Amino acid sequence: MFDIGWSELLVIGVVALIAIGPKELPGVLRAVGHWMGKIRRMASEFQGQFQEAMREAELADVKKQFDDMTSVTGDLTKFDPLADVQKDVERSVTAEAATSTPLPDAPAPVPAPEISVPLPEPPSPVTNADFAPPAVEAETKPKKAESGA
Repeated sequence: MFDIGWSELLVIGVVALIAIGPKELPGVLRAVGHWMGKIRRMASEFQGQFQEAMREAELADVKKQFDDMTSVTGDLTKFDPLADVQKDVERSVTAEAATSTPLPDAPAPVPAPEISVPLPEPPSPVTNADFAPPAVEAETKPKKAESGA
């Protein structure tokens, strides 16, 4: 903290020994030690309070973020797309019914002329012969005459 080295402490000790005297030096060093202890306790207490305040601020920030997230998720649990679509359709139907004007009387529809088209002839029924393999003609080879001796 003060960056006092051993050489500076030695100089301070020699000056204190000369100024205070060897008889009262132990009592003075004891009092200085008590004061240093009190100062250190006060510093650590201040640091503890400061860190506690920082934790509380962080907790408040975390609590705020948590509350924001729960409000967002609360909105998502109320999300019903089918109900929204149903309401939109109902609104558009009621608005269309309120703004629509009656249609003028339309003339009677003209009947379409009849057209006669001949149907094609049905195909012949399928038989087993349609699935039979094609007939293979047997090749005729001349047989050698067997000679009996």
